[in-house]
Amino acid sequence: MLYNAICIFYNRKSIYRNKPDEIKTVPNHPLFNLQVYYERNHTMTFINSVTGPVNASELGLTLIHEHMRVRSESVHAQFPHLYDEKQEIAKAVEQVNRAKKLGVKTICDPTVMEQGRDICFIEKIARETDTQIIAATGIYTYNYIPTHFQTRSIDYMADLFVRDIEVGIQNTSIKAGFLKCATDAPGVTADVEKVMRAVARAHKKTGVPIMTHSHPASGTGLKQLDILLEEGANPNQILIGHTGDTDNLEYISNILKQGAFIGMDRYGLTRECSTENRNNTVIELARQGYSNRMFLSQDYCCTMDWFPEGVIEERFPKWSMSFVLEEVVPELKRKGVTEQQIQHMLFDNARCWFEGK
Repeated sequence: MLYNAICIFYNRKSIYRNKPDEIKTVPNHPLFNLQVYYERNHTMTFINSVTGPVNASELGLTLIHEHMRVRSESVHAQFPHLYDEKQEIAKAVEQVNRAKKLGVKTICDPTVMEQGRDICFIEKIARETDTQIIAATGIYTYNYIPTHFQTRSIDYMADLFVRDIEVGIQNTSIKAGFLKCATDAPGVTADVEKVMRAVARAHKKTGVPIMTHSHPASGTGLKQLDILLEEGANPNQILIGHTGDTDNLEYISNILKQGAFIGMDRYGLTRECSTENRNNTVIELARQGYSNRMFLSQDYCCTMDWFPEGVIEERFPKWSMSFVLEEVVPELKRKGVTEQQIQHMLFDNARCWFEGK
């Protein structure tokens, strides 16, 4: 498409908001006169996907939090014979195609360091399924970070995240489209705080949004907001992930009042919250007018090595990349959630999060 060709030439940040003083005419390519393009299109936002820049207006139905694969980096590095990449690809392709048939156009994959991120693997799934997949940069940890980062500054870490966004991930030209950090039951350890501050600083330099992994039972979503906002992050570009793991409306309201988005993004996982409770929370928040701040997703992992084979399927038989569209959305509609509110949660909010609205 024309805008993809343009972004290949004009490729400085993962979010491109065209401004007259930033426009350059591509030498010897009169068809790609960006000044003319700006005048015709005014402001357009482009987002890095693993297969190239995507116009924010072309995101379509978006699953905001799904994983193509999650695995233990150190185990795979030392015992690669335990893994079958062909099988992993097949499972991911199957799940993505299943979601695609239900209308999904874009998937945000927040797999980062310590979750086994392999950007070429994600790209392969995107190309085989012809789906827009947006990758992340950051570090996923509940406690500690490697000594390499413990002995270096926050800005050093932030610069590496910026490189993933502006140059490319893992020595490729594939760029990250958003940032990821995590805080779980152990709380805000020194290392976890370092990652969060680095994520916030990378966000300020690049303009890409932030997604977190939070643990509502420990109230960590609010603690994350405190640190991110202290660093100057835009609340309209913060998504507190896994907020749907609680039905504590007071806690959720305290997050929403600060302007952040929330992830009702673990449908199919019933340990923390049943599907019925998750639905009831979404319904009540929609009734209160918050459908424009919520995302529906599943946090599904097409393959995951954290548990022995078969354990996850036995514990969570409905967990898949299509559960929200196959069962949750119809149930929400039956209980009064409107088409417009569904439109917010599955279509519009992604664009607003990337654009900071």
